[in-house]
Amino acid sequence: MTDIPRRAAARTAKLASLPLGFAGRTVLGLGKRVTGMASDVISAEIQQRTAEQLFSVLGQLKGGAMKFGQALSVFEAALPDELAGPYRQALTKLQEAAPPLPVASVHKVLAAELGEDWRANFAEFDDVPAAAASIGQVHRAVWRSPPPGRGRKRVPDRTVAVKIQYPGAGDALLSDLKQLSRLAGMFRAIQPGMDVKPLITELRERITEELDYELEAETQRAFHAGYAGDPDIYVPEVVRATPRLLVTEWIDGTPLAAVIADGTQEERDEAGRLMAVLHFSAPRRCGLLHADPHPGNFRILPDGRLGVIDFGAVARLPDGLPEPVGRLLALALAGDADAVLAGLVEEGFVKPDDDHLDAPGLLEFLLPMLAPVVEEEFRFTRAWLRGEAVRLGSPKSPAYQLSRHLNLPPSYLLLHRVTMGSIGVLSQLEARARYRGIVEEWLPGFSA
Repeated sequence: MTDIPRRAAARTAKLASLPLGFAGRTVLGLGKRVTGMASDVISAEIQQRTAEQLFSVLGQLKGGAMKFGQALSVFEAALPDELAGPYRQALTKLQEAAPPLPVASVHKVLAAELGEDWRANFAEFDDVPAAAASIGQVHRAVWRSPPPGRGRKRVPDRTVAVKIQYPGAGDALLSDLKQLSRLAGMFRAIQPGMDVKPLITELRERITEELDYELEAETQRAFHAGYAGDPDIYVPEVVRATPRLLVTEWIDGTPLAAVIADGTQEERDEAGRLMAVLHFSAPRRCGLLHADPHPGNFRILPDGRLGVIDFGAVARLPDGLPEPVGRLLALALAGDADAVLAGLVEEGFVKPDDDHLDAPGLLEFLLPMLAPVVEEEFRFTRAWLRGEAVRLGSPKSPAYQLSRHLNLPPSYLLLHRVTMGSIGVLSQLEARARYRGIVEEWLPGFSA
């Protein structure tokens, strides 16, 4: 057996073992009894053991398991206070840490992608990875500039980030995600109402794009051009790309996770503002939306700008954000319940023949979610997000019962997931900003 199949088999065994552990047996044994909030039927100790076991295994894995854990990590702000601590610690590890690829394997990939003389491209290359992610790891290096020639001056060598794709990453992603789909019940034990299957399905559908580093380079170039000279957002330049290797400008800065953990309130507020600007402005400026908003993909640069990395996952929005979103948001804030219901039917969020929904009740259901744009300023907090998670996620809640009559059209799936992820990060930051003004500037249809 070669190394790649052996590692894949080890991942599968680890994932398959999860439901057989103490927490898994207890949770699965409860089965259909979980009809209210988890604390009604599951002790905090069992919830904690479930999370510790689950995320401990995820943290040891590459491939789909780690990618899934990273995507899920932005939602930890919605967890109850008494459970959030150990979850936060385990989830944060998923954002920028993974077992490194052996040096010999790194060199093998470099030779395959750049040629046997790959070292000629670098003045320096650090064999120890600076960061590791779900399908690849990043090395710091110095890219050697071409020698001066006729009409061409010598330019300085550049410090770069070299992202190397793990051999067999595609197979690992598919295998891990297939296994993870069996564990949905465990996540519901951690957070009632949490349905991870749509997230896993979406991740599986996007594997092909994320494995193509040349496509990622094309996307990053579009972001780099769209934010050239911008006072708020900075996207590193692409230096070289092959199918399994991506070389980009290196950026130094404070990881967003460090701002979340130790930043001052002023730093948190500004980081939240910058995240919101990126989310709403990118579709208009680039025709794209950064679709992987976990904190490991962002840095606060020394000059205060938000540095953005990792463009493997994007939503392609050539026409910008959907105009109906802004228009219906404005109608909801204006209290026009009938127009909101009609618009949601037209967009496919409500079935035309559903007579269980009345317009005033639907508007009452929606307004708490729209609090960030009701006032001129709003502070996202963990408490606010937890309150919404309870309201929308508990089967005992009237809001939960109403939500069962709503549909999420396929064209909105990714946009919804990214927006929820961004809200999770803003709630981790507990950031106050003038979000309404950002929405007014960038969301089509919101302001006349």
